[in-house]
Amino acid sequence: MLSAERGAAGNTLEAYRRDLLDFAQFLVTRKRTVQHADAEDLRAYLAWLHDQGLAASTAARRLSALKQFYLFLFSEGTRSDNPTSAIDSPRLGRPLPKVLSEAEVSSLLTAATDAVAQAKGRSRLKALRLGCLLELLYATGLRVSELVSLKRRVIGDDDRFLIVRGKGGRERLVPLSAAARQAVLDYAAALKQVEDVGGVRSEWLFPSSAKGGHLTRQRFGQELKSLAAQAGIATERVSPHVLRHAFASHLLANGADLRAVQQMLGHADISTTQIYTHVLDERLKQLVQDHHPLARPG
Repeated sequence: MLSAERGAAGNTLEAYRRDLLDFAQFLVTRKRTVQHADAEDLRAYLAWLHDQGLAASTAARRLSALKQFYLFLFSEGTRSDNPTSAIDSPRLGRPLPKVLSEAEVSSLLTAATDAVAQAKGRSRLKALRLGCLLELLYATGLRVSELVSLKRRVIGDDDRFLIVRGKGGRERLVPLSAAARQAVLDYAAALKQVEDVGGVRSEWLFPSSAKGGHLTRQRFGQELKSLAAQAGIATERVSPHVLRHAFASHLLANGADLRAVQQMLGHADISTTQIYTHVLDERLKQLVQDHHPLARPG
């Protein structure tokens, strides 16, 4: 149902599968099955998750999966009741997204440019690929899964925009900066040269060494962390998702419209995008705390 009717992405389906399996394994200790579990079983599971030290956000996500699962069973007539209807989600704080400063992103881009200048042979193509990925990610705020799975055909006659298919199969138009366009063109030209020699052309913009596949999210993340180390930035602070956050936060900090940022990020609900305004609020509070004379201890 999630796949056919809602168009859920593969990663989403896998997350739901893991959550349901985890609950099923817990029920074995209670000699119960997922189909016949009741509200008491669900409360015991949430208590068990708390005892295991799982974050409230993780418990809430697993309960969300169970709520949708039992709602589906109820609507299909497999069950006569929905045991999750009277169970509230764990209370959540609202964590602010981690972001890099504009100076730190600039350091990453400079490190990528230096890597291209120093590379030779096939290592140059790899350096160009990483530079292209970085430029595209910071210029567009794409989800990493959207980025690595871009098809070659996105490079059309009009290279000012990308047409991206995101969550739920929704398409959106994303503008490209001049730097991102140039990075794509340079990388695509180098890729074509290598493919002309090898005689094999991939449909993917970022093909992997595996036959027919594209670069994985994990591999891109590893290369990005290596680049961060070269730029003198703590690797644990850098990931593709952090750069997506940086894209949104930096746009808003420089006066971009919240609705425009929502559209570029591919958020279905603007409340998801509004979290970035809280990042700016926190920065302003810190600015006042650090520099206002009356905020400093006497």
